[in-house]
Amino acid sequence: MVLNMTNNKRIDTVLLERIVLDMEGRTSIIESESCRTTHNLNRTNNTCAKDLPVESVHVSSPEESIMGRSRENEHLMEFLGKILQQVVRSESSADMWGLYARWLKNKGDLTMCSEALLKQVRSYQGSDLWKDRDRFKRFSYASLELCKVYMEISSSSGSRRELFAAEMHLKNVLKQVKHLIIRYLRHLQLV
Repeated sequence: MVLNMTNNKRIDTVLLERIVLDMEGRTSIIESESCRTTHNLNRTNNTCAKDLPVESVHVSSPEESIMGRSRENEHLMEFLGKILQQVVRSESSADMWGLYARWLKNKGDLTMCSEALLKQVRSYQGSDLWKDRDRFKRFSYASLELCKVYMEISSSSGSRRELFAAEMHLKNVLKQVKHLIIRYLRHLQLV
């Protein structure tokens, strides 16, 4: 509602980041509970509902509880995705592209995640990148995440195209760093 009322002008990046972090935590907890429940079910004998007393048949099982939380989490993730999509359409800042990429990765869409990370990396680039330490750190982290996603895509699809893209990206970054170091050394000799 805030986005709609302010024509996408009022965007609280810190709040959105906290929400994304919370959703990532929820997903992680649900996945670990699901694995633990599946493991426990495999260890116990399979009891049929007809063998249980009537009052225990209507009590929700751990699987149903996990499924309910999973559905709720999926609903919240979809809602968060709509908000993030609305934001990146109107304000394409590096931080917002990063949040959108995390959401896409959490949803399992690695191809779109890599595109969002690439937009994040490109948003950080510019002359200020080499002068602002924090911006450079965020650029480096985004570059690393981009290469990790490229590697995940490549390992899951068997395609080498993404590995070449990661290699090209890293070579370009190293080339820029090399030029920066040379300029810095030249500056030191002039001083």
